[in-house]
Amino acid sequence: MEKLTEIKNMAIENFSTTGVSILKALLVLLFGWLFIKLLLSLLKRALRAIKIDKFGEKLNDIEIIEGKKLNVNLTKIIISFIKWSLLLILIIVVSEMMGMTIISEEIGNLISYLPQLLSAAAIFVIGLFIANFVKKSVQSFFKSFELSGSKIVSQLVFFILLAIISITALNQAGINTDIITNNLSLIFGAFLAAFALAIGLGAREVVADLLRTYYTRRTYEIGQRIKFNSVEGEIIAIDDISMTLKTTTGKLIIPIKDIVNSQVEILG
Repeated sequence: MEKLTEIKNMAIENFSTTGVSILKALLVLLFGWLFIKLLLSLLKRALRAIKIDKFGEKLNDIEIIEGKKLNVNLTKIIISFIKWSLLLILIIVVSEMMGMTIISEEIGNLISYLPQLLSAAAIFVIGLFIANFVKKSVQSFFKSFELSGSKIVSQLVFFILLAIISITALNQAGINTDIITNNLSLIFGAFLAAFALAIGLGAREVVADLLRTYYTRRTYEIGQRIKFNSVEGEIIAIDDISMTLKTTTGKLIIPIKDIVNSQVEILG
């Protein structure tokens, strides 16, 4: 009978202790949640004050594919990241109070991974800006020489840089990218081999045509009158491969190559 009473008292004591622990945990959870809500509200105002969304607008101006832009809301991303980080910390505190050390340890491991994930995201964003800058620089270079193909070449350079940046960010995040790297190496290798073959077989003539076009546009202007092979006419168009003359009998289209390699008299 005494033993039964002792077991009963121990059960009551354990129940009381557990009940107090649960009550404390619930209070911590409640006040912690209220604190997080208050902190997030203040943080949201601070982000608006420093106009963080303007940086987000610059990020959204980057075209991954022509006509397809990013749609990123930096304020929401930052608020969500901090919110879930604080909630995880709160869960760890509550789990420790409840004696659930396994849960707190696993969540602690997850929290320790967050800085690594954040640095990977920062590398990707910075790299995205660099890739976009290089893309625009390539386009400006082509346009300054009035060469065609600026969009294709600049987009290709952008994708190559984006692939390198993505792999770097994934490595920083602790993700094994060996398979991706090996496959991309094969693809880039095949592309470079095809590009080199194209140059060897005929791209030199294309480059020569582009240089002739550049020379022609710098030498002649629309509206000028010229004499070419005994034909007089007014220049009405100069495109990548030909020049169009308006003559007394109609229009004459002359290949740029012939203009460069022949004697042309400028009449005025």
